[in-house]
Amino acid sequence: MRLIASDVDGTILGRNGKISARTVAAFDAAQAAGIEIVFVTGRPPRWLDPLRHQIGHEGAVICSNGAVLYDLAREQVISSHLVPRRTMLEARAIIRKLVPAACFAAETLGGFHLEAGFLQPGSVELLGDTFPGPLEDSIEEDCGVVKFLATTREGSADEFMALIRPAVGQLMSVTHSAPTTALLEMGPHGINKAVTLAQFAASLGIDAKDVVAFGDMPNDIEMLCWAGAGYAMASGHGEALAAANLRAPQLDDDGVAQILEARLAGL
Repeated sequence: MRLIASDVDGTILGRNGKISARTVAAFDAAQAAGIEIVFVTGRPPRWLDPLRHQIGHEGAVICSNGAVLYDLAREQVISSHLVPRRTMLEARAIIRKLVPAACFAAETLGGFHLEAGFLQPGSVELLGDTFPGPLEDSIEEDCGVVKFLATTREGSADEFMALIRPAVGQLMSVTHSAPTTALLEMGPHGINKAVTLAQFAASLGIDAKDVVAFGDMPNDIEMLCWAGAGYAMASGHGEALAAANLRAPQLDDDGVAQILEARLAGL
């Protein structure tokens, strides 16, 4: 084990917004043992406070499902993959034909752009710069998108993705990570957590066989399959559990901490 790659929400971070003391201690112990740590999340750079304030992480974070590699200590984008604005708008038009009631938003390197109806009452507080209004108005012609979001109030995320992915999958990657909301996350075609993680590991001279990864949702599947030891959380989505070669105890039982403690004890 030379590199630990962990998802955040549903893997180490609960719905209460907390990372347990046991999990923090396990990551501290791994770092003290000289093991590299990278967090790999669907979250954008503007939404990394749990890693900064609860774990004290100062290294790299792979954000927006692989579209952005971010230096958390310096608060700088190291590299990014962008969807052209015209491609995003084409995907939006296709989705609107299939689901007329769908609502949309987009993450750019400059902030969060959201159309009317995207946020549900009681949604989490938005952080960073936000730009309400039609996406074709708020996003400039030469501005690329790191994550395009579509939501609907009916059905599940799995049902929504089964309908939309065949229609826009040739334009953008399509996945989801919201456990209770029909929310799709679309990014640059051919980019996912595994692609950027593989590039990051290679930059450190680390092979996939020496990577331990943790995740719980469909947006983690490629990463869990790529890593030499890919652990799906027992509390995770069925597709993630089916794809991974290993299983960690559920989040509420500090599953990631349990695995790390056992692996560190065996070093």
